[in-house]
Amino acid sequence: MGGVAAAAGAAGAAVAWWRLRPGDLASEAEAAFWAGRYEGPAGEPVALEPFRGRPLLVNFWATWCPPCVEELPLLNAFYQAHAREGWQVLGLAVDQPAAVQRFLRKLPLAFPVAMAGFAGIETSRSLGNLGGGLPFTVVWGRDGTVRHRKIGQVSEADLSQWSGLG
Repeated sequence: MGGVAAAAGAAGAAVAWWRLRPGDLASEAEAAFWAGRYEGPAGEPVALEPFRGRPLLVNFWATWCPPCVEELPLLNAFYQAHAREGWQVLGLAVDQPAAVQRFLRKLPLAFPVAMAGFAGIETSRSLGNLGGGLPFTVVWGRDGTVRHRKIGQVSEADLSQWSGLG
């Protein structure tokens, strides 16, 4: 029985590794991402296409997700330090607009935030987040293709590694 469980766990880990490798996304998923349109917390339109052409870190997060909330100041600092190099950061909130508005009044962010709502989980799944867990981060290169993906809280080491794309 233990061997079966170990084999199942190894198979699951292999599938997750395969799904999280950069370059594995179908071009349809990438095209759908860039065609995406959302609203900002105040209802302003946020189209994704204008973000193309520069390195972009997209973070799926929610106000009710403790690791998401913990990593936002780190992402904000990354954005402020690297914006001059062309870096963009976009927070896609998997949440209700009122909750995000309240949150942003307490912790203003320098980078844009858009409302993905609970449909944002499906968007994250199309980008390789099979389990739909949060936080989930996708790093896009200047050429509009996925370079890195991470399920779970980002670290300074992750950001340092990814900053080389700028």
